[in-house]
Amino acid sequence: MSVEAAYDYASALVEMEGRGSDTDAALHRLEQRYGLSPNQVQHLRCRRAKACDVSLFARLRGAYLDVCERQIARLQHALEIERLSGDDTGQDLADRLSALAQEVEARKAARRAIPRREG
Repeated sequence: MSVEAAYDYASALVEMEGRGSDTDAALHRLEQRYGLSPNQVQHLRCRRAKACDVSLFARLRGAYLDVCERQIARLQHALEIERLSGDDTGQDLADRLSALAQEVEARKAARRAIPRREG
């Protein structure tokens, strides 16, 4: 774990949650969904944070994987609609998307398998 990775997760999350240039709304959604403080996320995004504790990093990573999973589900739904319309040109994309969904799920499972320290 590095603070650089936390910077990347925070930036990607705000970009993925953002609709247009409304950063404040994206930060609010991240707070509501994942319990991430807007100040912490903004501090990381702007690279002002000098460190990132393990619990914050875990929440950032978990949120990032969840957002990726939701985007994959949206894409799979769109591809299923195309497939039902009789157009099978997206089959290659559907296969790759399915493989990506499996990879995200495997990473989430690996994250859940890490033993937690009592403290």
